[in-house]
Formats: sequence, C-alpha cells, structure tokens
Amino acid sequence: MSEAVEQGYEPGDIAIIGISCRFPGAPNKMQYWENLLRGREGISFYTKDEIEVDEAIINNPAYVRATGALDGYDQFDPAVFGIGDRMAAAMTPENRVFLEASWEALEDASYDPERVRGEVGVYASANPQSAALYSSPPDWVSVGPEVIDRSNAWLPDTITSNVLYYLGLTGEAVTVTAVCSGFHYAVHLACQSLLLGQTDMAIAGGVMVRLPQRRGYLWEEGRILSHDGHCRPFDAKGTGSVLASGVAALVLKPLGQAVADRDHIYATIKGTAINNNGVSAMAYGLAQPERLSACIAGAMQAGDVAPDTVSMYEANGFGMPVTDSLEVRAAHLAFGKQSGTCSIGSVKGNIGHAGVVAGGSGAVKAALALYNRSLPPTINLTEINEELDFPSTPFFPQLELADWEPECGIRRAGVTAIGGGGYNAHLVLEEPPRTAERPIEDRRPRIITLSALDDAGLARQRTALSTWCAENPDARLDDMAFSLNLGRKALPSRWAAVVSTRDELRDALSGEGGGGRVFTSGRKGRVNLARFRRTDDGIALNSSDETRDVLALSELAVAWVEGERVNFDLLHAGERSHRIPLPNYPFAHRRFWRADW
Repeated sequence: MSEAVEQGYEPGDIAIIGISCRFPGAPNKMQYWENLLRGREGISFYTKDEIEVDEAIINNPAYVRATGALDGYDQFDPAVFGIGDRMAAAMTPENRVFLEASWEALEDASYDPERVRGEVGVYASANPQSAALYSSPPDWVSVGPEVIDRSNAWLPDTITSNVLYYLGLTGEAVTVTAVCSGFHYAVHLACQSLLLGQTDMAIAGGVMVRLPQRRGYLWEEGRILSHDGHCRPFDAKGTGSVLASGVAALVLKPLGQAVADRDHIYATIKGTAINNNGVSAMAYGLAQPERLSACIAGAMQAGDVAPDTVSMYEANGFGMPVTDSLEVRAAHLAFGKQSGTCSIGSVKGNIGHAGVVAGGSGAVKAALALYNRSLPPTINLTEINEELDFPSTPFFPQLELADWEPECGIRRAGVTAIGGGGYNAHLVLEEPPRTAERPIEDRRPRIITLSALDDAGLARQRTALSTWCAENPDARLDDMAFSLNLGRKALPSRWAAVVSTRDELRDALSGEGGGGRVFTSGRKGRVNLARFRRTDDGIALNSSDETRDVLALSELAVAWVEGERVNFDLLHAGERSHRIPLPNYPFAHRRFWRADW
C-alpha cells in the first residue's frame, strides 16, 4: 500500500501542482487572483479609431465596442524554445501563447523538462477559427519542409505536440475540440490517462486568442452577448456576456505521487464528468437541466463526494436570465434540497467569456480559492434575479470577499462548463492535503542557482527573486534551493550563490556584501573537475559530508556557472525540502505577426 493511501488519500485523486494563466487584465496567476479578490473587471472599451473592423459596422447603433483583450497576444520569445524567427512568425498566436503557458506551468510546479523522467501527456483545447483568421492554411500542392513547418505552426491539432517537441518531452498529445467546454474536456482526458497509468504527469489546458483583438460585437436582443459590454451573472438585468481571450495550463499528477515527490499542491481534483445533451427539448446549444444535472452528479459520484460537502459552485454563469436559470435548476437537481450551504459565483463578470478556455478561468479561480481559503466576490451582481429563487436552492450568491469556513470542515468546489452543441462538463476540486510539520530549517550553506539566455534576462531573474523573497518572508531557504536547482532549465548565462541565510541571499541578489559567495558565468578554467565524481546525470560531490562544506559547494557552484552539468538530485538526496512556486522565467517578448511565405 502506498504512503498516500495510508495517509487517507484516495487512489483516484489528482493533484494540481502547477498553474499558469493569462486573462484580460491579468498577465499571470498572481494578478488574476488579486483582480478576483478586489472585484476588478478586465473588459476593455475602445474608441472607434481603435476598432479593427469595417467602419460601417462600427457606426451601427447596436455595435458594442468592448472585449476581454489579452495583452501581448502577438508577442513571443522564440529563442527560449530554440525556434527561429521565421517559424515563430508562422506559428499562430494560440500555438505561441500555449507553449509559453506550458513552460510557465512546469516552472510553477518546479520541474525542469530536461530532468522529467517518464511520460508527460499534453491535452488542450484551442479555437480553430483563430488559425484561419491569422493566416491562410498551408498549401499542400507540395510537401516540402516549408509546407510541413507551416502546417505544424498553423494547425490547431499540433498545439499539444508542439509543447512536447519544443520542451523536450515525450508522452501523449491530444488537441480537444469541445467548443466552450474544451478546457474541462482536456482536464477530464488528462485525469483518465493518469489514472490508467498511461502517463506519469500531464499538462492540461486551453487557449483562446480572438482575432482581431481590438474588436466589439453587434448586440442582438435575446442573444448571448451583453447589451453594454458588462457581464452580470445571476442579475435580473443581465443581457449576456462579452467575448474574451485567455490561456490556462495546469500540471497534474496522481495525488499520492505528488505527496511522495514533495510537490507543491494547489488543489486536488476529486472527480470529473462529461456528457452531451443529444436530442433535447431545449434549443440546440442551451443547457438541458436533466443532462447537465447528471453531469454534475456524475463528477461528485466519481470522486465519492457528498453534495452537502461542496461549499463553492463556480458556475458557467453566462449572465442571461434564461441560461442562468437553466444552470441553477440543473445544479439544484444534482445537489439536492439543502438550502444556503454553497456559495455560487461566476468569473465571467470579471473577464467575460473566454470560449474554449472559459472553464479554465473558473477552474483556476476555484483552485486558488481552495489554496487561499477565500471566496472571491461575483462582480456586476447588483439586483439578484428573483426568478432564480436562490432561497429554495443550496446556493447563495457570493457578493463580497469572504473567508472560506465551511460547516462540513472540508473545502470543496464544483466548476461547470457548458459548450454550444450540448456539451456539458464538471470538475470537483478539494483543498490540498495538509503538509506534515517539519523541523525548523537548520543554518547550513546551500547553492542557489539562476540562469537565462543572456545577462539582461539574468538580471531580471535576480530582481524577480529578490522581490519574491521580500514578499514571502516565511519561505524556507532549503525549499528555494531545491526548487531552483531541480526545477529550472539550465541556460547559458548563469548565476549562483552559496548562502546560509535569507539575508545572505538578499545581499547576494542585490550585489551587496554579506557573507555569501556569488559566482557568475564567463570565468573559465578555475575549477579542478577531478575533485568531483562523475555520474550519469552530471558531476557530484564525493560524500554527503561535503554538502555542508562551503568550499566544496562553492567549487560545485563555479563548475555549474561555467557550464558543467551538476547532479542536483544527489546534492538534495535525503532532504525533506519541498517544491515551491517561484518567479517564472522573464520572457524577452518581441512581436511576431504573419509570416511572409
């Protein structure tokens, strides 16, 4: 029996160990969470001169000049992935954005792709329309290398295989097409593969880059888009949502293995379920309450979760009275008759409807809410639609930021995604397991490593880590060393420090004195490599005693900054350090747009 099962973890539980996202008004998960806590809206409103569509449409009285835009949608740092500029320009914006998000999610989980052992599955949903709008399909009149390259850069099918290829991984690659429930379907398939043992770790996500970005839409009464550019979930005056772009990527691993590997866990996926309405009395594409209810109940059953233990429901919440009513009815059927025990909200009020990654915006919100034990407010909800009859349901609208203190004693969340064409999907998440108490960190020397493609990137790395240390005064030095040494790809421009305290690290990062030893790349021939032993995974110290020897660690650090491969697994063997999320690589973005083929 595994350690995880002995500790009470279910064999079907999947851990979320890494998160990356970009949504309107939020270039990363930290800003996204801050915006949710503060009730900020990320919708952009444009002047006529900023809109990239026909002037006749702009002057239509029904045209709404609003969208949930994605900053930097046309920018990329190809050098990090070994991609040439020509190929970078040929890649669709969604291919580029999801590739960077996958890199960031792995970094957030503190895994270096070059050190990952085993199969890594990649599952993602992308919008096929974006590829056609960005450039024309490749001309298959020939099958020369340029046509093949352009196909791999353009096809939505290759958005997942490109992640494996450019990150240097092997595993399954599945691009999912399930319209606005695509993110949930990707997570569902990833969990199934992990539970079947077909993959050891997975990246699951979705990406939506609407083109053109500076755009609006024509409002039509009774349709799904908002009359004024604001989405009002569960509001009596709601008129729909707003078009938005975004990306989200999760790194997943079986919970028992994640605990054994000392991974950082944001939340646990207890159960997933998908279904389709098929033939329905409802209009094609609208939620069918009985079928959606069966999907929600199926996810809870898969995770052996009682409905009265779920105290947060992140709704699809489109902001139209008819769609909101159908969803609340479906969720009520699945949850049963208990009243007032479950918070209900929808992130669409903040960012609009992000298409195939709309479910990702809700799932990331729920995971961060579980991790931080807080319930963010649903914004733009000023007049609750009385026809929803919340008092007779298990739900109460989350109007204000609140601490999450459930009556049942455990935090669980349900997240629903609904797609046109009758697609339904639901995830049940649970708070991360509590970590065991550890002894107070001993004061011993440790190697801290940073690297980048060039000196400018390295300087940005040092600044970011210094800022992070100031914002996280309780972080342990051993966890930082473990996460950086094993969880970051070693790039050419390198910096290392041997320090024994956080104060020494702070001084080393700032360039001040303070007792630590600092080493940078570019100084050749100073290390006697004969004093190390050789292993299949790089050079290593000769004995465990040397891990406390400042001089030995300094020589190892110098060898690393000079380009030697170091076996950091051996350096950290026997420790109880944990992986923790640290600042991501600072991409040097440039604009790439429409290749000249």
